Amino acid sequence: MKSKICGVSDVQTLKFLIDHPLSPQFIGFIVNYPKSKRYVDSKKLKDLLKIDKKNSFYVAVLVKPDQKILEDIKDLPFDYYQIYDCEPNEIKMIKEKYKKKIITAFTVETIDDVNKYFLYNNVSDIFLFDSKGYEKSMSFQHSLIKNVEFKKEVMLAGNIQINDDLENYKKIADIIDISGGVETSGIKDISKIEIFLKKIKEINNEN
Repeated sequence: MKSKICGVSDVQTLKFLIDHPLSPQFIGFIVNYPKSKRYVDSKKLKDLLKIDKKNSFYVAVLVKPDQKILEDIKDLPFDYYQIYDCEPNEIKMIKEKYKKKIITAFTVETIDDVNKYFLYNNVSDIFLFDSKGYEKSMSFQHSLIKNVEFKKEVMLAGNIQINDDLENYKKIADIIDISGGVETSGIKDISKIEIFLKKIKEINNEN
């Protein structure tokens, strides 16, 4: 199982993640959604991304991105664009123009929300299933994706906590995306990140 820490917004946390012996495979930055307390403005983002990502992938989290933001970040060292609220043709254009891998994010309340994945098969590298919470940490019924056979890697988000039985998520997802679950009072907490990364290692060592 792979790990993703999302909503990184400070140098200390980023360096901790990158230099960690169990560094997460994916590190996400909130690029164009100011409603989120984890939002990083363009200037700060450019400074953060000067830090060598080493063994991790950098992910730009984008909610219905417009041309301006896409042009503004096009030269930054992002490996993936994680995109919410775009139609398949819009994502296809972004993927082809900017030559990025795509994590298509689906906000889920019912099985109909899950089943939209089929429309995005040809434009996605990874499917992310998240809650309808956006900037709020909310859960959704993870069992909705349990019996669907996806042909892409599946990333799971939605108010996942470090005290959850992460082993159970392994049955339905390839990647765990955690954000608020490794925070204390809205700030990334190094001790919680440590616990999460060690738990992922333990799960992987059980194989």
